Amino acid sequence: MNIEQPPGPVYHFRGRSEHNLDGKGRLSIPARFRDVLRRQYDERLMVIPWHKCLRAYPFPQWEKLEVGLLSSMREQPEMKKMATYVIGGVVECQLDKQSRVLLPPKLREEGGIHREVVLSGVMTYFEILDKKSWEEENKPTAEDYAEFDVSLLKAGLM
Repeated sequence: MNIEQPPGPVYHFRGRSEHNLDGKGRLSIPARFRDVLRRQYDERLMVIPWHKCLRAYPFPQWEKLEVGLLSSMREQPEMKKMATYVIGGVVECQLDKQSRVLLPPKLREEGGIHREVVLSGVMTYFEILDKKSWEEENKPTAEDYAEFDVSLLKAGLM
């Protein structure tokens, strides 16, 4: 596999951590995620509800997604509904002085987010998931790990 490396360091969202929203719905962003934002982007996050979570994109990554969605709509008209939902539902969240973002009630409701959350890095964005939901639906089982091994072998990554 030949992967071209970009010039200079590239920072990605990696890892998973548990956090609590405060009474106003503010979420403290972990230091390693803040570091990615400050080194690679700026402190603006574009947050959208997605299935049973919220996805938080740095502003430049969000712009790439928007351009891609609009381009796809021209070639695949069936993408309009998704593009309308995603672009129409995004909320810009700026880090405050305590490195928190305010997640508005409607956004939390649409993402199924309650007080206890899990933040999970996905390279160019991170997900904010309700902790109970994450444990029920996303936490891998022993059977999942067996399937992971097979998938990695098939992809030539193991």
